[in-house]
Amino acid sequence: MRLKRRDFLQLSTVSAATVLVAGLQSCKSDTEKTAGTYASDSLQPMTKDVVPISAKERQERVAKAQHLLAEQKMQALVLDAGTSLLYFTGISWGQSERPMVAVIPAKGEVFYICPGFEESRLRERITIGKDVYAWQEDESPYALIASAFKKAGIESGTIGMEERLRFFIFDGIRKQTPHLSYASGDSVTMPCRLIKSPAEIALMQKASDITVAAIQAGISSLREGMSQQEVASIVSEAQTKLGGVSDFALILFGESSAMPHGSIKPKTLKKGDIVLMDCGCSVESYTSDITRTIVFGAQPTKRQLDIWTLEQKAQAAGFAAAKNGMACELVDAAARKVITDAGFGPGYQLPGLPHRTGHGIGADVHEWGNMVKGNKQLFEPGMCFSIEPTISIPGEFGVRLEDCAYMTADGPKWFSKTAVSINQPFG
Repeated sequence: MRLKRRDFLQLSTVSAATVLVAGLQSCKSDTEKTAGTYASDSLQPMTKDVVPISAKERQERVAKAQHLLAEQKMQALVLDAGTSLLYFTGISWGQSERPMVAVIPAKGEVFYICPGFEESRLRERITIGKDVYAWQEDESPYALIASAFKKAGIESGTIGMEERLRFFIFDGIRKQTPHLSYASGDSVTMPCRLIKSPAEIALMQKASDITVAAIQAGISSLREGMSQQEVASIVSEAQTKLGGVSDFALILFGESSAMPHGSIKPKTLKKGDIVLMDCGCSVESYTSDITRTIVFGAQPTKRQLDIWTLEQKAQAAGFAAAKNGMACELVDAAARKVITDAGFGPGYQLPGLPHRTGHGIGADVHEWGNMVKGNKQLFEPGMCFSIEPTISIPGEFGVRLEDCAYMTADGPKWFSKTAVSINQPFG
């Protein structure tokens, strides 16, 4: 799916913006552009200055989780392989039918239960805690987990299960430990992960910078006749070459852009089409999520320009509503009001804004802290979130401008420069 490309303009400040705007106004035809002249062979990694999350910070996260466990009278938190395991321990581990879990006890050190043949591989990765309980293929991992609980002094009380722990693991543990009770671990994991440290915000900033540059690479490579997947491949490759792990690149042309997550119908690019680009990558497992909407190869029609401008106003209204001590739902209300006051909607009805205005973001691209009606969560410094009030007009097109922000003591700050105009997607 990756295309060979060369001669990509250097993505930097004014010179990049100048070339980019020119590229939006005119595009070479297929006969004028030869194969292999798209945009990423010359890209260089932007990650040489990246500082990973330290073991000390992960230990502080575990200590905070233990404080919350004690406060809520829970005896331990069980983590399945996945984001929360990585967040607390620094261990990246793929999920399989063989349980590998970490347990954060309210008191004492983190310990692990894993398949016997994986013990050496796991021990290589451990920086938090030290004890590993290994089960063999003909043994019950759940009986071993029950034994490990007992050894840790956990013989009564409540165990928290993190949100993504798979049911078969929970069920197996529960059957082996009928003397214990179980509850959602969200009240522990959410307060920890919701508030980002300066180190986390720095990684998210780097991921955002990479995605901005990759979208610019995609825009500069547009030509008539391209498929949505071709452009997605260009952006994905650019994110990788710039040093990120490319997580997604959703590219939608024309009528497809009216469906926020796209259509299975193939589309090829023609002049005058709306092009919606929703892309993201991760750096040291911290994510970005940015969307831009432009018009390809022609001046926008009045209809396209009016809807784009309305979207810009809605996003700005959402940002203005994000204030420390105020509820997340107010961002959605403010952005949605701009759109409904213009005659769209109401609510989630189409044409209009068919989804929430934003979501929390961090180690997962979608985390707690949604900008949605009913979310009374109050903003506080360290929260990170998107603002993306799509306007979908079925049968015509859709426009989405999405940027993520982080909350400081002085209010929100953008990770990426917002669009100035339909021809200036990054200021």
